[in-house]
Amino acid sequence: MRKAASLLASRFSFNNLRLKNQLFFAFFIVVLIPVLFVGIFLTAAYRNNVLEQATKQTTNNVDKIRTQTSDILRIPIGLSDDYLVSTSLKNLVNTRYTTVFESVQALWDFTSFKNAVQLYREIDGIRFYTANETILENWDFLHATPDIQQTDWYRSVSGSEQINWRLMTDETKHGDRSLSLVRRINFPEYKTAGVLVIDVNQQLFDTMLSQEPYDTMILDSGNNIVAAKDRSWIGNNLSAMNFTGLADKGQGTYRMSFEGSQYQVVVENLLPRSSVTGLRIVSLFAVESIVSGANRVAQLGFTVLLISMIIALILIYFMSSVLTKRTLTLYRNLSRAGKGDLTVVSDIRGNDEIALLSHQFNNMIASIRTLVEEVEDSNRRQSQLELAQKDIKLKMMASQINPHFLFNALESIRMRIHMKGEKEIASVVRMLGRMIRNNIEIGSRSIPLGEEMEIVRYYLGIQQFRYGGERLAFRMRLDEEAQSALIPPLIIQPLVENAVVHGLEEAGEGGQVIVSTKLLADGALEVAVSDNGVGMSAERLAEVRRSLDDTDEEKQHRIGLRNVHQRLKLTFGEESGLRIESRANEGTTISFRLPGEEGNNHAYTSHRG
Repeated sequence: MRKAASLLASRFSFNNLRLKNQLFFAFFIVVLIPVLFVGIFLTAAYRNNVLEQATKQTTNNVDKIRTQTSDILRIPIGLSDDYLVSTSLKNLVNTRYTTVFESVQALWDFTSFKNAVQLYREIDGIRFYTANETILENWDFLHATPDIQQTDWYRSVSGSEQINWRLMTDETKHGDRSLSLVRRINFPEYKTAGVLVIDVNQQLFDTMLSQEPYDTMILDSGNNIVAAKDRSWIGNNLSAMNFTGLADKGQGTYRMSFEGSQYQVVVENLLPRSSVTGLRIVSLFAVESIVSGANRVAQLGFTVLLISMIIALILIYFMSSVLTKRTLTLYRNLSRAGKGDLTVVSDIRGNDEIALLSHQFNNMIASIRTLVEEVEDSNRRQSQLELAQKDIKLKMMASQINPHFLFNALESIRMRIHMKGEKEIASVVRMLGRMIRNNIEIGSRSIPLGEEMEIVRYYLGIQQFRYGGERLAFRMRLDEEAQSALIPPLIIQPLVENAVVHGLEEAGEGGQVIVSTKLLADGALEVAVSDNGVGMSAERLAEVRRSLDDTDEEKQHRIGLRNVHQRLKLTFGEESGLRIESRANEGTTISFRLPGEEGNNHAYTSHRG
């Protein structure tokens, strides 16, 4: 099954199509589908942009309504703050009147409510509910009867002096409903209280919302509609209307479905100063009414696109016929070259891509002819090089005979001396032979630290024999845990040689060389080589330090130190180079430290001091 699917896929591969069919196929893939995709994308973007602009306009309008509403409510809030501390209201409400005349006279003298209604157009009416039964009821002062005290709006302010905003029915105006401020007024001196109700002028809201382009309404905390563009909505509760789910929405922008249609909804909260309950401003519009124009533009665009595609297909058919003819000519020339005819020349004329391919084909044929000649010449030179390399290998094998001969001769001399009882000389010859053998066998590979220290011990033994025990003594302080660690060869011996030749050769008796290795806690290895010889002055020490990084070999006097320094830096980094400390007539210290490598052999530090 898989094989059949693979065969079917290869049969309908793009590469198996003729050029004319490929052009048609490419037109659909490269032009038609992207254009359709871009058209759909742009149409959706245009729809979204229109919807976004409408939403932005609605948001701005809601913000404007919120600001205007806040300005309207500022007046009743300010009046209620004044009545909280009003002495005339306090005295009027808390006076016990013995006659009807006294009550009528007191009400006649209190004109604050009437004056406020006449002065401020935002106020439609003010009334005060009191438990003082000696006050006669009028349109400004009403008795807080038990029935009134059981109402929701009256009990909502029984706990504090914070303002409540509610849709209220004004029994003094034939049951008209409007947004009202409800606030408890306490009189601590008399241990009494009353409820102040200030009705807001409904016409201000009607005028403000009638100018809105979309359906807009203002809700109180109980989701009652206190004002709306459609005035028939005023007084209704959201639960009784078709706006399902809108009652629970907080401030923000939402996409909601009402009666099968999509609506964009903008909700803005308003909590006036000193209020415990606030208002919500809600504006909504049908999405379809906004994007219908965009849909018509999209239909027109797709019609124009379809006509353009048909014209393009006709043009592609004629152009592909011309292109195919020129391509077949180039194909025949390529076939001749593929069969080995390097004399073929393509004569397709013009400046288009096929003509450029034809020119490049001619250049390629010329290059191939040149490359064939170069390959033949290269093969001849390669044969000559191989013969020269074989000759070099023979000479290298011959050059190894002399060191082996020298080692074997030294071993014979050592045995002859040992047989004659000269054990000290025999030991020195043995150490010299071992050093020669190590130098012959050593290569670029790393060696254990123990082997390097053995070479150092042989070298110091030979030098001690040469100078005598009075002039040269040495000690080796070796960390046993580091003996198996791998280091580059001939790293420590040049430091020891430098200590003997430059540090102790000009000194008298009592010369001493100390070689130490120490494995540190972080896995690094510190190696130290020190002498108590003639040392160096500060100027000479600075010169030697500079010479370690000097690349001019003709100026080098201590090539061994420089070689070690450069090898350490190249292998382990800048921090692993040699560190030299010295004082005149006090000795010299050379150190290096190789960083530890987790999961591998240790790295080391050489210290000469």
